[in-house]
This record gives sequence, C-alpha cells and structure tokens, in this order.
Amino acid sequence: MKKEHLPDLKKILPAVPGIHGRKEYSNSVVMILLAEIEDEYHFVFQIRSQKISQGGEIGFPGGKYDEKTDISPRQTALRETSEEMGVVEKNLEIIGQLDTLIAPMGAVIEIFIGICHDEVSGLEFNPDEVEEIFTMPVSYFENMEPEKHKVLIKTFSSEIDPETSEKIVYFPVRELGISELYLDSWGNFIQNIYAFKTSRGTIWGITARIILDFLRVLKQSYELNEQ
Repeated sequence: MKKEHLPDLKKILPAVPGIHGRKEYSNSVVMILLAEIEDEYHFVFQIRSQKISQGGEIGFPGGKYDEKTDISPRQTALRETSEEMGVVEKNLEIIGQLDTLIAPMGAVIEIFIGICHDEVSGLEFNPDEVEEIFTMPVSYFENMEPEKHKVLIKTFSSEIDPETSEKIVYFPVRELGISELYLDSWGNFIQNIYAFKTSRGTIWGITARIILDFLRVLKQSYELNEQ
C-alpha cells in the first residue's frame, strides 16, 4: 500500500461497520411477536414441536436467513413468522429492530419487533414446527427478575468421535508450530444464562436474553415519555 492509496481507502470504509466474518456464522432472525389483548400487549410465544431441534422449548418465531429466497433479514422474519405461526403477512406490522445478537455458539441473530393484528386464538400454526401457541402479558416480565446462572464456554482443537473412538483434529496445533497449550482446549469465557420461570415452563437462553433487551428499551421509552 502506498501513500496515494489512503484517500481511496478512507472513501470505501463503511459509514456503519458491519459484523466481521459474518458469512462464517449462522445468520438467523427472531421476531418478538406482540398482540394486543384486553388493552394490554402480550408476548406471543410458541412451544417448539418435538419433531424439530430444541423440541418442547418456549420461544419466539424465527429461523435462518436464506439469501436465495429472502432479500433481507426483515423478509426472513416476516416469512418465518407467517410459516410457523400462521399470521397473515399483511396483518403483521414490524415496528422496529433491537440490537443484533452475537451468540457464542456461532450465530448472528437479527431481532425484529412485530405486532400481530390477527386474532391469536384463531391462528393456524404449523404443527410440524409448533406444538402450541400461548400469550403472556409484557407486564408479567416487567414485574419479575429472571434467575441468573452461568456456563463455561471453551474452545476445543479436537474431539473423540463417539462412534469410532478416533480423534478428530480440527486445528492442527503441532503442524502449525503453535504452543501445545492449545492441543486440547483453551479459553474460559463465562456466559450469563437467564431464566424466567413461568406457569407454562421456563423461558431461558437466547429467548430470555431477548426479552431482557426488549424490556430495557421499553423502560427507556417510558422514561422518554415522562420528560
């Protein structure tokens, strides 16, 4: 790089930085689905079908961004919510988006906030993905503190195949001449795990974290309204 290249470099740098290495991550969306019931907004939750991963867990609709069919993560959010929950797209209003969540398991998650203008009790959800739909008032979560736990996240350069008992090497430490400290595992990142205990079951993990961030922004809106 020569000195005369600097002005062009400055021009091409993004005004709003993106996420480094994004294509190496799983890119997904989540829709915080809200519905007005008796003059109060409720979260609309789904219990995931036992036919899919994380069956029986409580969460919001969402799924992976498909660059072949979706022009944007926003379209993914609309599509997945309609496909899973049975909400007619024209009756689904996206009012905004929360901060992007980077999950330690290698996922980038765009979080949208949507208002369901369909009658929730009449939604014809997809039984292959959803076991049940239920709602809980947003105020229920505003008035409670979640439990806070921790997990240890480590990086492994290899593992033993449970079927063949052979060692699978992902990162060739010795071949690269790197310290043998990295032969097995390294890192000791402590991740907070939040959990809301409800009458319908425990809402935890990414869903609980998203609820907490939504409540943070909601509180800021209350404070703004009081000014």
